[in-house]
Amino acid sequence: MLTVPIEAADADPVVRVLAIGRSENVLTDLVAILRTNGHAAGATNEFDRVLDLFDVSRLDVVVFGGMVPPDTKAYLREQITNRNAAVTFVQGYAGIPGLVAMQVEAAVADTTDEPASSVTFDAGTRTLDVSLAAPRQVTVVAWWHTSFTPPEPRSTSRVLVDTRLSAGRHDVAIPEDVPAQASFATVSVGPAVHTFIMGAMPTGTTMARFPGTAGPE
Repeated sequence: MLTVPIEAADADPVVRVLAIGRSENVLTDLVAILRTNGHAAGATNEFDRVLDLFDVSRLDVVVFGGMVPPDTKAYLREQITNRNAAVTFVQGYAGIPGLVAMQVEAAVADTTDEPASSVTFDAGTRTLDVSLAAPRQVTVVAWWHTSFTPPEPRSTSRVLVDTRLSAGRHDVAIPEDVPAQASFATVSVGPAVHTFIMGAMPTGTTMARFPGTAGPE
C-alpha cells in the first residue's frame, strides 16, 4: 500500500492536489511531476482510508485513476464535495503520469487574459487543428501505453511540436507509429492546456468511462 503526504517542493504552491489510484509507480511519478510544476501534491492507493488520511477540506484538485471502482469514486466524490464544494475532480485518462499531470494543468490554468484559441482533434484524419488568434508558444505531445501488465503499466511519449506559432490555423498530424489504441495528446497554448483521447484504453484496463473516445472528457 502507498500513501504520500501532500507536500510541495516550493514554499508557495499553486494548488493542493490529491491523486487516488492503484499503481504505486504511477502515483509516485505523478506526485513528483506535480511538485516540480509548483503544486502541493500527495497520493494514495488506500481507497477506503482517503477521508482519514487527508484533510479533504483543504484540497483544490482530486485526481481519480482508472482503476478506482465506480462505487468507491462516487462515494468519495460525494463525501469530499460535502466537505469542500470548491474542489475540482479530474478523471485520469490512463496510467501515464505526465499525461495526468497535464490534465491537472488543464483544470487549474488561468487563461483569463489569453487571446481566443481553439484546439480540436479529428479522429478520422488523426489530425490536431490548432487555431490561434495571436502568436503563441505551442507544445504538442503524444502519449501512449506500451504495456498494460498489472499492476504497473508502462508508457512513452513524443513531443510533436514545441515552438512559437503565428496567428491562424495550424494542422498537426499524428505520426503513424503512434498507436490507435491507448493513445492521447496534449496541446499547450501559452498557459492553456487541451487534452484529448485519441485511442481508447483496451477493455479491462480501466474502470473509467468517458463520453466518446476522440475528445476531451
